[in-house]
Amino acid sequence: MLTQVPLLIAQATGGDHDAGVRHVAQISARLAYATMCATLCWGVLIATGWANKISGRQGLRNSHMVLATMALTFGSLHAFAFTLLQLGAFPYLKILVPFYDGGLLRHALGILGLEIMLTIAITAGLRKKIYYRKWLRLHQLAYVAVTVTVVHSWFGAIANGNLAVLWLAGLTILVPTATIAIARFLPPDWLVKLGMLEPEPGFEAEPDGAGGSALDVSVDNERCHRYGICQAEAPGLFQLVDDERLRYERRPPPEQFAQARAAARACPMRAIELRERVR
Repeated sequence: MLTQVPLLIAQATGGDHDAGVRHVAQISARLAYATMCATLCWGVLIATGWANKISGRQGLRNSHMVLATMALTFGSLHAFAFTLLQLGAFPYLKILVPFYDGGLLRHALGILGLEIMLTIAITAGLRKKIYYRKWLRLHQLAYVAVTVTVVHSWFGAIANGNLAVLWLAGLTILVPTATIAIARFLPPDWLVKLGMLEPEPGFEAEPDGAGGSALDVSVDNERCHRYGICQAEAPGLFQLVDDERLRYERRPPPEQFAQARAAARACPMRAIELRERVR
């Protein structure tokens, strides 16, 4: 009986310690979930130009980076907390490698999502050092990272008996995030019909190319800061080359009018000008 006393004391102490660690992990996970959704929403609003009326371009970009840093910080704290458990502690390899030592699917999804986000954050400063389109494809993996991390969160809530909390708060945050993310990839004319964008003046009456109309595209080099958002919206019309020069199609075909208008609308510096002319 006396020999079991130290073991019982150790288990009691470890239980109290683990309860505190798990509480930290839980809070950091919820904060990471919220800031992750906010980062995605704000990033889409900036990339599409929907938010440029609120502030200047640099301020918007900085706020997006602040949200992303917060999401990564809380996510990393959530993962690191599990290495501090005294009973059933997670080794570092299990935190870093998905499915290590028979790990669960929900753990692997969380690890994968966090590592993709960290990779995007590390390479964010390399935008001007690598070909823009390759950098953009890597940056767009954030949609995949958010998706797998959300699934990880829901599986974790089910396993820990916290589904009610995530259902009320998490779903409230997730719905607008998913809506904005889906809208990011809808054609501009769909967004106009849905009332999410205002039609460009002079183009409402007739469809693209109707009545023999044509479109001239010009870019103000004094205002253009080479952010590359126009290339993301219309890769067939705009292209940033290796020396940071912007090449673009001055007279696009009618089937690319919508892309040209989307690029002009999304340009944060309002450097793209469109002019309709009659052939």
